[in-house]
Amino acid sequence: MALSALRELEKRTLFSILLHPNLNSNGQLFRFSTAALVWRQTAAREGGQQMCLLHETLQTLAANPCTCRNFCSVSAGHSDSDVDAESDEIVEGSKHEEVPSKADPKEVEKVCKVIDELFALDRNMEAVLDELGVNLSHDLVLDVLERFRHARRPAFRFFCWAGQRPGYSHNSTTYNKMMFILGKSRQFETMVAVLEEMGERGLLTIETFEIAIKAFAEAQERKKAVGIFELMKKHKFKVGADTINCLLDSLGRAKLGKEAQLLFEKLKERFTPNLRTYTVLLNGWCRVKNLMEAGRTWNEMIDKGFKPDIVAHHTLLEGLLRCRKRSDAIKLFEVMKAKGPSPNVQSYTILIRDFCKQMRMREAIEYFEEMLNSGYEPDAAVYTCLIAGFGNLKKMDKVYGLLKEMKEKGCPPDVRTYNALIKLMTNRRMPDDAKKIYKKMIASGFQPTIHTYNMMMKSYFQAKNYEMGHAVWEEMIQKGCCPDDNSYIVFIGGLIKQGRAEEACKYLEEMIEKGMKAPQLDYNKFVADFSRVGKPDILEELAQKMKFSGKFEVSNVFARWAEMMKKRVKRRDPV
Repeated sequence: MALSALRELEKRTLFSILLHPNLNSNGQLFRFSTAALVWRQTAAREGGQQMCLLHETLQTLAANPCTCRNFCSVSAGHSDSDVDAESDEIVEGSKHEEVPSKADPKEVEKVCKVIDELFALDRNMEAVLDELGVNLSHDLVLDVLERFRHARRPAFRFFCWAGQRPGYSHNSTTYNKMMFILGKSRQFETMVAVLEEMGERGLLTIETFEIAIKAFAEAQERKKAVGIFELMKKHKFKVGADTINCLLDSLGRAKLGKEAQLLFEKLKERFTPNLRTYTVLLNGWCRVKNLMEAGRTWNEMIDKGFKPDIVAHHTLLEGLLRCRKRSDAIKLFEVMKAKGPSPNVQSYTILIRDFCKQMRMREAIEYFEEMLNSGYEPDAAVYTCLIAGFGNLKKMDKVYGLLKEMKEKGCPPDVRTYNALIKLMTNRRMPDDAKKIYKKMIASGFQPTIHTYNMMMKSYFQAKNYEMGHAVWEEMIQKGCCPDDNSYIVFIGGLIKQGRAEEACKYLEEMIEKGMKAPQLDYNKFVADFSRVGKPDILEELAQKMKFSGKFEVSNVFARWAEMMKKRVKRRDPV
């Protein structure tokens, strides 16, 4: 009886938070901390102290610079650049624990070089690969597929070649990797064909079906995602709570919360929903900012006898902040402290990140200090939030102080921290300073993400330093980081601004030939840039060129763009 009353009280408390967003919060929840007072008192003394802070920051990040001369080398040079920086978000990316590949890096490089050089030229790539004499292994195949993960055509062509080599056969891991690449590029017919082939060879795993479900859900193909259940039954796989939760979660992440709920209503008699089921439904509603349905889901979860855990509370907390209901999020946080589950480092980070995004650093510092006083050790994620927040306000001495504190506490920067610092520099159009951070990142043993390269390349092109923009592109290729759609768009745009129209066309063709999506360029500007270099009809010319060379799909893309441009001109300049 007492347990039932407690659940009802918890339900009513949280439901009131959701349904009454204008409730006032209880005055000052926390006292203004000593460190926050110091921050406020010193805020006016920023003055002329920032010129040497980048050098101090770099010294804090790494103490053992290298002395090579190429782009990725680390020099011991000082910088006189102004180090004001700003950042509006924490950059995605993290350092994952992965099983090290046993493939010979030199052999991987040889294979990738052949694919790079021969695929676009449509020569006999397979015959040259045959002659390489590489020791084909599952690790080598995975490494090559990873290198071409954004280029599904060369990836699939290599995958098919490898599968036909004597003495080698794909396993579930290599098949799943190819499935993932095809799903990301929305090549669903080929993806399902690969799945069926895996079934014939007895290599299907639950992960295979989850990859397919997520791919369809991300493309908002709800019916096709549900259709994967039929394939599971066909291949004698049980459709249980975990699989259905995966589907509901994928729909929710694709902002299809309503569809996820409807599907749940249809399927709930076929399986036993658990706490995760309701949590993913809650997440789906929070992502589409429907707090009324989120509240209903929360109450249903409690009515079914489930006690919301820390994950469910975090989901609701983020949902309230996403809907800009900060006072209600704070109320929920107080409920967690009073009744459980007790907030942890991630709970505090969720609130601190939101305050940092809104440039409310005083409140962010208050919660950070409360977290410390509660006995929690801060991690790189929460420090990165504060670094980005202070950087956004151009408080680079605070950024330096946080980096120094991280070092003293034995909490080294991670990939997100480095990317946030690079973004602070690139947003201020200070690519040379961003390069110094990049060098320290490499020296510290971290691999840059595709976002790292894209940020730096864009910054150099914006600064009209085309030589270094090209150097970033070459460095990215050399490091084995596969360019994505955004990489090509930034690079092609930089080439056009540089007046290298023909070269821009070459990379545009390469992008499409690799099976990437048609680039989301500003085609008004694209044509205008080519007009300035004497090629106003560039799209028609490209369409004809591709048609004559037998590349009909690429030709059709250019022809469609050309036709769209003509229609826009007619609408703008009626006869």
